[in-house]
Amino acid sequence: MLASHTLITYPIVSKFGVAKNRAVNISIGGTMITDTLALLVLAAIAGMTDGSNDSFFWTKLITSVIIFAIIIFFGFPIIARWFFKRYSENILQYIFVLGMVFLAGFLAQLAGIEAIIGALLAGLTLNRMIPETSPLMNRIQFVGNALFIPFFLIGVGMLIDYRVFFHGWETIKVASIMTVAAIFSKFAAAWITQKTYNFSIDERRLIFGLSNSKAAATLAAVLVGYNIILGQNAYGEPIRLLSESILNGTILMIFITCTISSFITQKGARNIALDEASEEKVSISETEGAEKILIAVSNNANADELINLSLAVKSRKLTDNLYGLHIIEDSYPDNNSDKKAKKLLEKAASNASAVDNYLHQIIRYDINPLNGIVNVIREYKITDLILGLHEHKDISSSFLGNFTEGILSKCNTTTLIYKPHQPLSTIKRHLVVVPPKAEKEDGFPFWVSRLWSMSRNTGIPVVIYSSLSTRNILGDLVKKHPAEVSFKELSDWNDFLILSRDIKSDDNLIAIMSRPDMPSYQEAMQKVPFYLNKYFTSNSFMLVYPVQKIYSVEMKPASLIS
Repeated sequence: MLASHTLITYPIVSKFGVAKNRAVNISIGGTMITDTLALLVLAAIAGMTDGSNDSFFWTKLITSVIIFAIIIFFGFPIIARWFFKRYSENILQYIFVLGMVFLAGFLAQLAGIEAIIGALLAGLTLNRMIPETSPLMNRIQFVGNALFIPFFLIGVGMLIDYRVFFHGWETIKVASIMTVAAIFSKFAAAWITQKTYNFSIDERRLIFGLSNSKAAATLAAVLVGYNIILGQNAYGEPIRLLSESILNGTILMIFITCTISSFITQKGARNIALDEASEEKVSISETEGAEKILIAVSNNANADELINLSLAVKSRKLTDNLYGLHIIEDSYPDNNSDKKAKKLLEKAASNASAVDNYLHQIIRYDINPLNGIVNVIREYKITDLILGLHEHKDISSSFLGNFTEGILSKCNTTTLIYKPHQPLSTIKRHLVVVPPKAEKEDGFPFWVSRLWSMSRNTGIPVVIYSSLSTRNILGDLVKKHPAEVSFKELSDWNDFLILSRDIKSDDNLIAIMSRPDMPSYQEAMQKVPFYLNKYFTSNSFMLVYPVQKIYSVEMKPASLIS
């Protein structure tokens, strides 16, 4: 009961945007280990009190736990990825996640351990497939924070018999001893961790605040112990493994530790958030003026994925910098064009609002899509453009040569051309091909900022193929702004097809392109459409055209912290 804890104050950490801090990661890992071991000990004690403490009991428990772990860690990701690839409806996805959590809890009970362990491990395995910026994650957090946690705390309060506090000092004495022991032990662990890894005082506060709160695991342990009856006394009353005084004392301990943890976590999270904000290269006000993302929405098939991509690459601090655009060509009048455009943009705006972002809806009448996009970019001072390709269409040289060249020659934007073969949430890795001398381009910090944001917001690891000099610069950025990034050397784009050997079915290929006659331009870039159509047809891919020096428009440097 003293070792286990519950991350009851995690919503506070999420609110301040420091959930990726190393102290939080350590606390989550510690929670998984301590709760699992504590409840395994509880299962063993329960078995011993039943008189089944023999070799068969231990063999059965160990075997069932191993089978349970295999199903959770290997079976659940396969099932979830299959489901998310085929069903994109948000409510259906939410019901599926709840079903998986309940199934994991049921399997945990079959294995002889508490259901809370199943729920914890289910969340751990599904986490990578639910990006933090997705509507699904927003719904999970909202329902959890606004419904499940308050209901749990109300239920805990209803378990306590407040009259025992007026009938003697036993319950108060038990609660005092347990509370002091719990707080001291968790603070000692946080202090030792701080000194061992040279953490700051605020990081120590985070570890202590997250690990000090007792709730679900502790309550599960005390209820199991309370319900184990060892016999009866002379008056016929049941003799329990854990007495009623311990039950009430534990509930009082839960109340005290959760209250203390809330204040400590809030103080630590606020200070860390302020420190991170002060270290950014660009203030929030500057970023608001610099980052405006335009999503060209032309068909319903890929609209959702384009919005998901824009939410992944944008700064999380900004909530009103998305612009959805639909072009209606003047040369093809259609009475239904307005209705179609409004329907598409309203759906896109709805997806953005599901994660508390506002999308500006723009319907443009122009002679062709190229002119319409170019004019909107100039009028709204757009910095990033996202274009989509249909899943069943190849990328043609004419598309790159005419349409893209027209945009690149007239606009100063970081342009992302995305062809989603599967939902972004089901991607396992981003393979990024960077040409030599890419760091010499003016747009280098912009696309790097978007890549870092996408990695952090989705939790998907990035593998960068680049020259040694580019790798050194990007490696320094990883040290300053940690992200899950690894490197492989690729100095000659004539070896582009090496990626067809390394890429796997659930990977996303990202190629950093260039205009001709620029420092990072490679002749092999002309063959990229052919390579993509022939060797990478079963993968999502993205072409990124950065801002380059041919423009005189001033742009503010991007921040890698978003």
